[in-house]
Formats: sequence, C-alpha cells, structure tokens
Amino acid sequence: MSLLVVGLSHRSAPVSVLERAALTADAQVKLLQDTVAAEPATEAAVLATCNRIELYADVDKFHAGVAELSTLLAQHSGVGLEELTPYLYVHYEDRAVHHLFSVACGLDSMVVGEGQILGQIKDSLARAQDLQSAGRLLNDLFQQALRVGKRAHSETGIDRAGQSLVTFGLEQLARGGDVQQWARGKKALVIGAGSMSSLAAATLARAGVAEIVVANRTLDRAERLAQILMDGDDTDVAARAVPMESVPAELTRADVTVSCTGATGLVLTAESVAEAVEGRTPAPAAGSGEDGPGAPGGESGSATGSGAQRGGASGTSLGSEDGCPLDLSAVQGTAGFSVLGEAAVAGMAAAELEQHAAWVDKGTVGGARRAAGGSARPGTAGTLDPAADTDAIAALAATVATVGRIPERRRPEPVEEPQRPEPVLFLLDLAMPRDIDAAVHRLAGVRLVDIESLAEASAGAPMAADVDQVRRIVSDEVAAFGAALRAAHITPTVVALRTMAADVVAGEIARLDGRLPGLDDKHRAEITQTVRRVVDKLLHAPTVRVKQLAAEPGGAGYADALRTLFDLDPETVAAVSRAEDSTTEKDRGPA
Repeated sequence: MSLLVVGLSHRSAPVSVLERAALTADAQVKLLQDTVAAEPATEAAVLATCNRIELYADVDKFHAGVAELSTLLAQHSGVGLEELTPYLYVHYEDRAVHHLFSVACGLDSMVVGEGQILGQIKDSLARAQDLQSAGRLLNDLFQQALRVGKRAHSETGIDRAGQSLVTFGLEQLARGGDVQQWARGKKALVIGAGSMSSLAAATLARAGVAEIVVANRTLDRAERLAQILMDGDDTDVAARAVPMESVPAELTRADVTVSCTGATGLVLTAESVAEAVEGRTPAPAAGSGEDGPGAPGGESGSATGSGAQRGGASGTSLGSEDGCPLDLSAVQGTAGFSVLGEAAVAGMAAAELEQHAAWVDKGTVGGARRAAGGSARPGTAGTLDPAADTDAIAALAATVATVGRIPERRRPEPVEEPQRPEPVLFLLDLAMPRDIDAAVHRLAGVRLVDIESLAEASAGAPMAADVDQVRRIVSDEVAAFGAALRAAHITPTVVALRTMAADVVAGEIARLDGRLPGLDDKHRAEITQTVRRVVDKLLHAPTVRVKQLAAEPGGAGYADALRTLFDLDPETVAAVSRAEDSTTEKDRGPA
C-alpha cells in the first residue's frame, strides 16, 4: 500500500474556488466513509481548513487512486470535476509525507510559521480515528506530523516568521500599525464560538479591547467562551454572550467585528453592514462629491464649457455622434490629449481629415458660414467644400505626418476623487466560505479584511531565516519516517521467516525423539539449544541486512525477494501484519 494525497489550497486555487469547495463537517464525514469504501483506498483522512482541502489515503494503485480521490473531492465539494481539476495537486509516497510535515510546521500556511494548523491536524486525525478510517499508516503519519510541527516551533524561531491568521488579519485592519494601540478601548463583536473565533476573541482581549460580545447559534457555547474571557488572568475585558438574532443590533455598537462560522451562506450582507454604519460616517466634504462643482459632469467639466470651444465653433463635442471617423478609444487613452482639442485629428490620413472636417462642419462650421452669410453646395447643406480648403487640409496632413500628433493647447481638467471617510467599523472575515459579503469593500466608513485580501497581503511577506532551519528539520524527519516505514514493511516477512525456522527446529527435535526414545532430558535440551543457535546465527546476518536495505529508498522489493527465496506463505505474512496492527492500535495513545 502507498500514501497518496490529493488536494487544493490557497497556493493552487483562487479564494473563489476554495470558497465554493469548502466542506462542511457532515461532508467531511461522508467523504471519509466513501473513500474507505472505494476500491483503491483502505485508509483515509481529511484535512480541511479555511485555506486548504486535502484528502489523504493509503492506496494500492496510484492512477486509480488519483482518479478516485479527485472524483470524490469533486462530488462532496459540489464543484464539478472538470472545473476543480486544474487546481488540484497530487503528492505520492515520500512527497506526500514531506507535504504534510511542511504543512504541520506552518511552511505551507498563508501566514508562514503560524501554529494553528497543528490543532487542525490533530482534529483531522481524531475525526478519522472516530470513524475508524485511519489505520496504521495514517495514524503513524499524522502523529509524527504533530511531533515534527512541535519540534519546529520549539527548536527554531519559526514563530517569529509569522503569526496566526487572526493576528495577521488584525494587523491588516490596523494597516500595519501597532495592534494594541489600534484595539485599545474598542468594542468588539465575535461571531462564532469555534476554535478560530475563540482564538480571535482571546487575541482581541489581550490586545486591550474594552468589550467583547460573542454571538453564536448555540448560545451556551457563546456563554462558555465569554466566561473564559472574563476569567482570564492576563486581561480585564468585559465579555457577554448573545444569540445570533442580536447580531444586527450589536453591529451598530461594534468598532471591530470578527466572523468565522460554519455557515454555508452569508452571515453579514452588504445591506446589513450599511445599515449598521448609517449615521456613523461623516458626510462628504463640499465640492468633493459627485454633485459638487468640480465633479465630472459639473459645469466646469462640461464639454460645452469654454475649454471645449475651438476657432469660434461653439458647443460641439467631437465624437459624440454617430458617423465620426475618429478612433476615440485610441485618442482618449493618451495622456495630455483630448478628443476636444487638436489631438482629435492626430495620425489621420488626408482623406480621413477631409471626412472628419465634413462631419464637424455639419454642426459647427457650416452653421457658422450660414450665420456669416456664406453658402453651401446644393444638396449638401452645411458640408465643407473640399476644393475651397484643399490647401488647409494638405498642410494639416503634412503636420500630422511630421510630428505624429498635434499637442492640445488646453490641458485636461483635473478630476477630483471623492475622499473616503475614515473607517468606523472594522470587519475581519476568517470563514471559508465567506461570512461577509465582498460588496462591503465598497461601503464608505467600513474596512473589510477577508481571506482573499489576506492572501494578497501575505504573498510578498518576507520569510525569516529560521524557515531554512525548519526545512532541514522537515527533510530529516521525512527521511527518518520513510526509513521506519520501509523497515516496518519488511518486519512481518522477517517475523514469518523466523516463525518458519522455529517450526523447522521443532519438527526436527520431534523426529529426533522418535529415533532416540531413550534420550534423557539433559541431552535433549542441549541438542535443542544447539540447533536453535545454529538457525539463529544463520538467519541473523541476512535479516539484519535485509532490514537495513529495506529502509533505504527503493528497498520495498526486499520483502518480496525474502518471501520468494524462502517460499513463505503470503497468508502467514499477512496474519503477522494484522496481529502487529492490532497490538499497535491497543498501545496507541490519543492523538
């Protein structure tokens, strides 16, 4: 059997996909049950956090295992297999062990070095043990991963390389400032009473918030968390519990809100947040809003203003009607030029200039001529006469061909961006799928930090030098685990070989008793001991050496060679293996 992991995380998939693929507690249970019921897998464990979903299994066929695990993930996540496949990664054997150990040390976390993942790995193992989907391989793997993670945190400074997702999120709310100074005296609302919400509440309490309100669907859990916060020796925060129905009212009082629930839908909509901050944000300053005199579309920025008038032709906004030959998108995107000035004809051929002049004259030049008593050609009222303006058009075309563009004399009017008011409500969404509507980002007076923005903020975060030391620890532990696993793989074969040798000795002593019935007990015991010593000495060197060879990479074939050379019964080897698994299970402590 071989270790296989199929999954997706914040490193392989966008947050929108992770959000849709998130597994509820019930879905995780069903996924484990269906995985061990599938043909390629005999053991299974699910590691599901806010930024990763991974399915571990002990499989007997690699390709069949990948296909089966991928299909099961797609079925239970609700995301189609074709859509999910581009974001999946696969690790096998030693690479799978290396991946889990790296995850346990916080090297694969969104915030490098965070220790919260250890608790999530422990919960994952406990769930698999409760469902009896974790056998010897996954029990040993996950327990060793926990030990490796603890070693990394105790022997290195990986804790300095990053913090928990909660702390990092609060730092983002404080815009990188001192969290304690930012949080001091604020009123906090924590939605949810699970492990992440409890960590957030404790972190806020230590940061110095004045009050924490805990809201949860199960009120007694919220009350327990509030009591724990009140009883803490290192804080003097006031804490109380409320039902979920009270969240809208509490939101109007809160300065900072952290939400992390298992809800499949939104807990806070953009409308509810807007209502909570209504009346708490200052009105836009005069002149900075959309209706102010300096706003786009106002009088000073109008195309009919004095800046849009050229050569006595008043009131025409070039390119505003159908039929204009200009490529407006090409001109408008050029800094320092405007379709309202001479740049409107930049880069045009003489024929196009003639067409453009004729088009403009329909609303301006022709009208000006008529007003001045001029005349137009019959049948083309208001149309420019090309013959009369040939020299002007040719000169303009020559200028365009020489300089490329004709600079505009009038500079574009600056557009003033309305100032957003300072936030009066800070929101931290640590749930997957999200608890808070992403549209809240657009609300004035609100600052929202969610998993997606945390991923963007942490992408360029520098890693501490201790990370290299943790990587060395992971590599050493992976090698040791692989060697132990391979050595354990051959142990049942060695035990079966020694059992067969003991049976041969017993058979020969029995045959000797038949041939020498008068042999006294003293001589019989001496002969028996001698024969056993001979067999032990003959088997000692080969069995010790085969264990050493089997512990090396690629040593799995030595067990097969041993069974073939000594014609060992496969069922005998399997029975020894089952007996060892049963003994190990009894001796194994809690995760």
